[in-house]
Amino acid sequence: MILAMIVAIDQNNGIGKNGDQLAYISADLKRFKELTTGHTIIMGRKTFEALPKGALPNRRNVVITRQKDYKATGAEVVKSMVEAISLCSDDQKVFVIGGGEVYKAFLHEADELYLTEIHHSFDGVDVFFPEYKSLGWKETFRQDNMIDEKTGLTYSYINLKSFGRFDCV
Repeated sequence: MILAMIVAIDQNNGIGKNGDQLAYISADLKRFKELTTGHTIIMGRKTFEALPKGALPNRRNVVITRQKDYKATGAEVVKSMVEAISLCSDDQKVFVIGGGEVYKAFLHEADELYLTEIHHSFDGVDVFFPEYKSLGWKETFRQDNMIDEKTGLTYSYINLKSFGRFDCV
């Protein structure tokens, strides 16, 4: 299984504010859908509850929560990162989609990181992506100087691979 993380971050690694993402960039939302469709996505309870229409279609949705007897329509509910990994062990590729605590828990296990780097520093950010740059990632793709016409925000796509791991043959 390839464990990938996908996230949009601002210049300070900010990812959320008041239970929502920092910006809605149309092309980034399309990219997220293209990359994750047909795969399993793992998220925390708060991320699941922030989805406007509930479980994302055409993906296996897995929600991690410590809440006893939590029900998530259209999703499988687990209590831990270990349980989530075990549940998805036969999947080819699994995407971790947030939030902050879930990213932190999975960061050292991730094989790939799909970043959308927003070239802006948002005010009032209350959720951050963990520090990742010192962990040994190799850049495999970069697309810079994109502008969202609706918001005027500039951003880059950066794909990274962990080079500290050994792939089993």
